[in-house]
Amino acid sequence: MAKTVGDSGRGRSQAVHRALKRAILDQALSPGAKLPEDSIGERLGVSRTLVREALVRLSEEGLVDLRPNKGATVARPTLEEGRNLFLTRAALERLVVETLAGKLTPDQIETLSAHIQAEDAAKKEHATSIRLAGEFHTLLAQMTNNASLIRYVNELVARSSLILALYGRPHSSDCAVSEHQELLDSLIAGKAEVASKLMTHHLDSITTRALLPREDDRNIKDVLSAYAAAEGLA
Repeated sequence: MAKTVGDSGRGRSQAVHRALKRAILDQALSPGAKLPEDSIGERLGVSRTLVREALVRLSEEGLVDLRPNKGATVARPTLEEGRNLFLTRAALERLVVETLAGKLTPDQIETLSAHIQAEDAAKKEHATSIRLAGEFHTLLAQMTNNASLIRYVNELVARSSLILALYGRPHSSDCAVSEHQELLDSLIAGKAEVASKLMTHHLDSITTRALLPREDDRNIKDVLSAYAAAEGLA
C-alpha cells in the first residue's frame, strides 16, 4: 500500500525524534543545551512544526524542558531528582528480573548475550558505553511483555542518561559488562532472588557516583550532522 502524505510526515517526525533522542542519550547534546527549532529544522531538513512535535514528545519522556517564551533545552535534573529516579528505577527493575527469572527463551538469551558483547566492544567509548548499558535494561523490560513496565523503565533509563551526564563519575566499563553478564546468568538459572539482589547492587553503584557538571559550547548543527545521516534526514 502506498504511503500517504500523513504517513510520510509522521515518519519524518519520528525520525527527528529518534535523531534528537539518540543525540541526548549519547551525550552529544548535554543537559541544559539549547534546542532552537530553526537550527534543528535546518540541520535535519524538516519544518519547525515537525521539530516542535519531536520536542514535545521528548518533553513527555522527561528528556527536554519546554518553557514558554524561552524555547526548549535538554533537561537538567537536580541531584535529588536523580536519587529519587534511581530509587524508583530499582524497584521497577527488580520486578523485571523477578518476572524473567527462569523464563527467557533461547532467542532472548542470544539477543542479550549479543548485546553484552557489544557493550564489551564499546567499553572504551564513554557515551556509547552508557547508552548500550541503558539499552540492556530496556531490552530486559521489553522481554516481560508488560506494557506498563516497558513504558516506565524506558523513560527512567533514558532520563538516567541525563543524570549520568551531569553527575556520573568515570567508572570501569568492565564492571558494568561483568554485572550484566552475572544478571543474565542468574536469570538463565532461574535464580530470581539472586537476580533481584544483583540488580539492586548494580543500580546502587551507579547512584553513588557524582561529579560536577561539564560545560559544552558545541554548535547544535555540528552535533546533529551524524544523527541526521543515520535517520536519512537532510
